[in-house]
Amino acid sequence: MAEPLGLDNGLTNYGDRDFARYLRRSMAHSMGISSELLSRPVIGIAASPSDFNNCHRYMPQLVEAVSRGVLAAGGLPRMFPTVSLGEVFLNPTSMVYRNLMSMDVEEMVRAQPMDAVVLIGGCDKTVPAQLMGAASANRPAIQLVTGPMSTGRHKGERLGACTDCRRFWGKFRAGEIDQCEIQTVETRLATTAGTCAVMGTASTMACIAETLGMSLPGTAAIPAVDSQRLVAAEETGKAAVRLAHSPILPSQIMTEQSVENAFRILMALGGSTNAIIHLTAVAGRLGIRISPERLNEISDETPVLVDLKPVGEGYMEDFHAAGGMGAVLRELRPLLNLDCLSVDGRTLRERLDEPAGWVDRKVIRSFDEPVSNVGGLIALHGSLAPDGAIFKRAAATPALFEKEGRAVVFEGLEDLANRVDSPDLDVTADDILVLKNAGPLAAGMPEAGYLPIPSKLAKAGVKDMVRISDARMSGTAYGTIVLHVSPEAAAGGPLEAVRNGDRIRLSVSQKSIELLVEPEVIARRLAERKPLPQKRGGYQELYQRTVLQAPEGCDLDFLAQSRS
Repeated sequence: MAEPLGLDNGLTNYGDRDFARYLRRSMAHSMGISSELLSRPVIGIAASPSDFNNCHRYMPQLVEAVSRGVLAAGGLPRMFPTVSLGEVFLNPTSMVYRNLMSMDVEEMVRAQPMDAVVLIGGCDKTVPAQLMGAASANRPAIQLVTGPMSTGRHKGERLGACTDCRRFWGKFRAGEIDQCEIQTVETRLATTAGTCAVMGTASTMACIAETLGMSLPGTAAIPAVDSQRLVAAEETGKAAVRLAHSPILPSQIMTEQSVENAFRILMALGGSTNAIIHLTAVAGRLGIRISPERLNEISDETPVLVDLKPVGEGYMEDFHAAGGMGAVLRELRPLLNLDCLSVDGRTLRERLDEPAGWVDRKVIRSFDEPVSNVGGLIALHGSLAPDGAIFKRAAATPALFEKEGRAVVFEGLEDLANRVDSPDLDVTADDILVLKNAGPLAAGMPEAGYLPIPSKLAKAGVKDMVRISDARMSGTAYGTIVLHVSPEAAAGGPLEAVRNGDRIRLSVSQKSIELLVEPEVIARRLAERKPLPQKRGGYQELYQRTVLQAPEGCDLDFLAQSRS
């Protein structure tokens, strides 16, 4: 095995390699680093802190802990910044910028002299972006997540962002609590650093990173404020030095088999619908594609084992204390591809052959006594979604699984905001709410799929109804919601042809979503649609020209690899 190149990685080309080496080292000396340290393997630390990213508030401490581990293992740590994506602080949505961050990570890992890289992130789109960038760069890489928040308290109950924030907002909209109480709750939902306290997108992606083998075993669920999070960071730094000496590439870790394992874990967690898009995009960077049919097979074979919000009752701190990912993986062992490799150099089989620890069965159920006998997510197809849609059955109301109803249509996000609470809105609890023009092309695919229950219905006690859109929804959300309808309305999908009063049929048993309108009527309506206004200039124009639809992970077409 060749020795690490250290600072000699990717020398700037002046036509004289010795001069390039001499110049680089002279500049490195200006940073006050000894010649001894400059001769060591270089470990990059891709950090994404920002004052607009609450999830990453402890990033400096994580960088320091990783650096300790790198130094202890005989490496030279070098931190560098990348784009940071704070979920609720970005307009129009962080989803637009996930691909930009992935490009930043990929190019900086390639361009700068490092033998391996530690990727530190947490907030929803950050971990997918880092994994996408690592897959494309295909240099030795290891993921470290920031960890979930700890819960707050309100009137004797625990609160965690953001499932409880939606629950209390629903109470406020229904008139069950007043302005004073909702303002108090606002200060108690997110009380520590870290990602959302439930099995939302951030924690789902942390668990997926560990399942893929891209992060150290047992590190996905450690709370952000737990001292063991810093220990995990230190160990990650040591592991990165080992990768520098004995490289294992992302393409050797993220294989079709490990991606299938990750989808299976997603089902068992009752995890975020967003994870389907993100995992599809990560896999797509390596030419790996898991079909919707295979996704449904995996879901029907895999029980939900984890009792956490938004599907169940617990929080991520409970999941960690209950046994974490190791416990879930052991329950699913008969269904997993066990020869998949991890960044620690071991196979999944070797990891699971180790003695098992204690498991809290109130939080992590056994395979024989699951929360649900089938997985949390399924793909739908039908005349409304020829290329597919996603449904989170684990977070939906079973009484609405087989539903035909009248469409109440909102043409876009502004239309929704302007009319959903109008007392004149013609809507009943038996209707189906439809939102158009919230997909990747039209709006960047925001988390708008969790359409609010119209105010007059909420005040009458309606808690759920069928909602359909080409948008996403937060991994912390719940309800009978059809998402990621593809092709989206702005791309000429049948969703664009839906009119008020049309009949729509949802069938979870048949995994179908049908627009009950004659095909010639749909074609005529689509022929009348107006072209999408074009963005001009900068990244947003590039995004609109090249973004793929949800079934391809909403990546940019020139970044995704074709299956060989």
